[in-house]
Amino acid sequence: MHSPDLSRQDAAAVPSGPPTTITAGDALARYLHAQAGDFLRSLRLHSESGADTAGVAEAAAALRQASRRISGILHTFRPLLDPVWADDLRTELAWLSATLAQEHACTSRLSRLLDALARLSGAIPLPPARGELRTDAPGDRAAGSGEPRTGAGDGSSTAVDSGSGPGTAVVPNSSTRARGSLGSPTGSGGVRVSQAGSADAPRATGSLTVGAARAGALLERQLTLARTRAHSAALQALGSSRFHAVADSVAVLASELPLGPMAGAPAAEALALPAELAERRLLEAVAALPLGRAAHPYNAEALVHGLATASAGEAQDAPWHQVRLLLRLHRYAQEVLHPEADPVLCHAGLVLDRHRDAAEAAAAAANAARTPRIAPATAYALGVLHADQRHEVEAARYAFQQVWRRSAVTAP
Repeated sequence: MHSPDLSRQDAAAVPSGPPTTITAGDALARYLHAQAGDFLRSLRLHSESGADTAGVAEAAAALRQASRRISGILHTFRPLLDPVWADDLRTELAWLSATLAQEHACTSRLSRLLDALARLSGAIPLPPARGELRTDAPGDRAAGSGEPRTGAGDGSSTAVDSGSGPGTAVVPNSSTRARGSLGSPTGSGGVRVSQAGSADAPRATGSLTVGAARAGALLERQLTLARTRAHSAALQALGSSRFHAVADSVAVLASELPLGPMAGAPAAEALALPAELAERRLLEAVAALPLGRAAHPYNAEALVHGLATASAGEAQDAPWHQVRLLLRLHRYAQEVLHPEADPVLCHAGLVLDRHRDAAEAAAAAANAARTPRIAPATAYALGVLHADQRHEVEAARYAFQQVWRRSAVTAP
């Protein structure tokens, strides 16, 4: 299969004007000034959001995006810039982006895993009318297991009610005993649903088994703790002198760009070589991927490696993560060369984002399964969840293989 031609051939996309007037430094300065402005605006919005959680999250996402773009351009076009300045700022922006990304990663990972648990157990995630899911009653934890008790002691049901009395029903777990569900391997469970005056209209058609409920509570406790620590680390970073130094450097970048001696060359020539190098690295990394194996929708061989030791799973995921990073660098370089063009392989980047999210979610499920002295039903649910996320990994690889093959076919 021929590698797709990822470069843009539209010469009109390069800034218009006499060939000797538009230099590489001018093109880089225009792009980096714009990204530095986005960085500073996002920082202002973050500081003004206050208690607005959604506003803070949106500003932090925009701050990470601007940081990644500036860092990526400093990496790709380093020969045209002051190398010492570019290396220092790129390192600091990478630190900032990674620090701010942790909280969002924990939040999205928890949501992904809980949604998968609900899907695998056959439950419809509708909130009760007046009750709440009680999976962790105060003072009622399984001794030494690190997980809450969800039933009356025999693991037969999960309470979802606002108290005892009429209108409380127990939905049996028979619907989740089918193949592929999270039915407990030892005994039957159920979901007690409080109808609060509407006993003839049940709120759920499925059931969340004891194993899945306990697995969800364990994951929520672990990832919420990780998210809290990431939030504290982000706040500490944003208040540190290191961050203020980064913000000062970006503020200077918004109006002034330290350039190297080669930046005076025409943009069409000086920018092409670093961009082609970024493209070649991407093509080489994709060529090293097992795309032939990924062409099979149900890849049993890769799933066996994914269900093996943690190091084996990380080893097979690492090349795909590297392709994701190189694709991002290539896209940023094309944004400098052709600012008006459509994003390069945008769908492929989204597929690799999904691949990364599924791989990290599977790792989180495996890490939760290593909790000492958890119940067999909980370990079973976590194992099914891990396998489900590894299937998502393989689905993303299959989708990327399809996107890449179509790109190769349509390339001139």
